[in-house]
Amino acid sequence: MRLIYCCSVLLLLVLFPGASQGGNILVLPIEGSHWINMDILLQALHSRGHNITIVCSSKTWYIKENSSYYNTYTVQVERGMDKEFITEIISSAIEFERGALPFMNFLHLTVGMLGVFVDAHRAVAELISAIIDDRELIRIIKDSKFDMVLTDPCWGHGVILAKYLNLPLVYNVRWVLAGEGHLDIAPSPLSYIPVTGSGNTDKMTFFQRVKNIIMHIITQTQKQLVTKLTYQAQCDKYLGPGHDYNQLVLNADIWLMRVDFVFEFPRPTMPNVVYMGGFQCKPAKPLPEHLEEFVQSSGEHGVIIMSMGTFVSELPVDVTNEIAAAFAKLPQKVIWRHKGDRLATLGNNTMIVDWMPQNDLLGHPKMKLFVAHGGTNGVQEAIYHGVPVVGLPLFFDQYDNLLRLQERGGAKLLTIKNVDKDNNFLNAIQEVLNEPSYRMNMQRLSRLHRDQPIAPLDNALFWIEFVMRHKGAAHLRTESYRMPWYSYYSVDVFLFLAGAGLLVLLTFFLFIRCLYTAMCKHKVKRD
Repeated sequence: MRLIYCCSVLLLLVLFPGASQGGNILVLPIEGSHWINMDILLQALHSRGHNITIVCSSKTWYIKENSSYYNTYTVQVERGMDKEFITEIISSAIEFERGALPFMNFLHLTVGMLGVFVDAHRAVAELISAIIDDRELIRIIKDSKFDMVLTDPCWGHGVILAKYLNLPLVYNVRWVLAGEGHLDIAPSPLSYIPVTGSGNTDKMTFFQRVKNIIMHIITQTQKQLVTKLTYQAQCDKYLGPGHDYNQLVLNADIWLMRVDFVFEFPRPTMPNVVYMGGFQCKPAKPLPEHLEEFVQSSGEHGVIIMSMGTFVSELPVDVTNEIAAAFAKLPQKVIWRHKGDRLATLGNNTMIVDWMPQNDLLGHPKMKLFVAHGGTNGVQEAIYHGVPVVGLPLFFDQYDNLLRLQERGGAKLLTIKNVDKDNNFLNAIQEVLNEPSYRMNMQRLSRLHRDQPIAPLDNALFWIEFVMRHKGAAHLRTESYRMPWYSYYSVDVFLFLAGAGLLVLLTFFLFIRCLYTAMCKHKVKRD
């Protein structure tokens, strides 16, 4: 019997060799919501038989050392971008945003807090040094024969380590150091490609285009400063001279972009950009008993959920009291992810929770409205389930994410500075609840998003495995980033053509002049 069993196993291995040929993937993730969606990708890769190894900082607060689907190497560092650091940045941004004009808030985040961001990336640079200087760790990594590196280029450690190890590189990406990934890799005419933080859409007036270009210059300047002050020094030290960090970023084989064109404005793209917007979304599972009971108690009025994302546990007290009072006036039941003291204005229709199964709640038939901060994950889940949104953006890309939903008729956008004035919050909630077009538009976006030949997660997995099978995807990478700027924009060609044109005109002018002089001399001589 045992012999028969062994023969059967051997036959299966012969007939289905792919089942035993999992890849070996080295992962360098980052924290917060970025880790949440990276984790989903890693679980899917593990389920297909791939071996996952994570290198992370000892200051991590999201990534667990012990897991059933990945191994970890924890690198000891003295500091990192820990939870306290991120919370401090967010609190400062909220406080400033409540008293500033939108453009001033952008300047605060890009210019006023430049020193903070540089310091944060220096902590990441120290992590790079800790990894590469650990000769035993590097020996183990090299002996493990990894097939590729998977990272998020919002931090620079994965980019540099992949080059140091000479491994193919795949991004789980939306952001690079100081902006949206498309702005680095793809042609991006600023006449209709809005810069993140500008508050513009793809239909801009003249002065909006002026603002767009000014913001782009500021953002690119910030990126260059961060690069030169942090990551370029690491490139020079560990990779040798002649390795420009910005070129290394663009040298990735595949960019798995966490958006799609149901959400993003149409724009130019590149062959190695793979869209996986909504890859974390899935059909709703049954709710825990206490939540299901609360949801069912809403009757025909339905349920509203509110969450401000991974980093924001509570808003300023005056704002939360205004929100709680507005919820208390509604016939709907409300589930609110909030930490802190019980609010004085909280109504009996509102349940406060530390955590909620957001995807499952959004997919519940009684769900009427999602009050959200506008993070990419939450916006994609709202689109997937067709739930209209009232948005309260706080910082970074959140305003722009919600602006895209509002442009498509699926959201109402407020700002944190006016949410507690003139019943703005209550009026916005009632408008989205009572105006059918919001739900109809979101359901239309949901149908468009779901109508794809391959699910976004499966698409992402295919291209990761493609890179492992072919040892990269160099044939999809453009070489434009290697060109000097004057060649990229054909400045040298225009100057050459202009010079040639002037030479032709000058030659023609001299010819006419000589001809005229000769004719005049001939006429004078004949006279």
